[in-house]
Amino acid sequence: MSKIELFESERATEYNQFVETWIPNYHYFLDLLPKLLRETKQKDLLVVGCGTGNEIERFINTPEQWTITGVDPSPEMIKQASEKLQVHHNITLIEGLVSNLDPEKKYNIATLLLVLHFLDDNGNKLNLLKDIANRLVPGATFVMLDITGNKSQIKQNLEVLKLLLPEGLNEEQISQRLKRIENELFAVSEERLSELLQEAGFEAPVRFFQSAIYMGWLTKKK
Repeated sequence: MSKIELFESERATEYNQFVETWIPNYHYFLDLLPKLLRETKQKDLLVVGCGTGNEIERFINTPEQWTITGVDPSPEMIKQASEKLQVHHNITLIEGLVSNLDPEKKYNIATLLLVLHFLDDNGNKLNLLKDIANRLVPGATFVMLDITGNKSQIKQNLEVLKLLLPEGLNEEQISQRLKRIENELFAVSEERLSELLQEAGFEAPVRFFQSAIYMGWLTKKK
């Protein structure tokens, strides 16, 4: 992977506040994850781009016993997650990439939240999805949340997002952030995302969630 988006220093420290501000229904989506995945018999979960451990927290607070591996390239994010989750012995946190994980170890479930839009569609998106698929057993469930849509769709849904933002935000910061989403990130259309997932070894995905530009997807490894 030629480009890795690292969250360090203030960007890492302020990540939780950032996602709560800019992703409407963020916590609602995280709360859905254990419900979506609870019928999986073997609860061996790979959390790709685990960040500060927000989604991992949802799984440790359920009656089911999960074994969780979180991986993230950012040392600061892993540090924050470790501090938050250190009392839980069923969680392993790894600083690095999916490609660094033991290829012999296979998981039954994987999540990839708010990561893919940082990678260009020049092979980088596909490589990450393949790396994930290669570490899953056949039939494993894969859940994604990402900025998705063609140019027109993103533009229209950014107008919706603007209406949903909390009161009191700086107008200039809002404008800069919306421009960055539209012009600097690497969102792809729903059709292209489906193509990438199927090429990587997954079934055609089902969109089960949307909040403005953010779409949640559910699929299985072939």
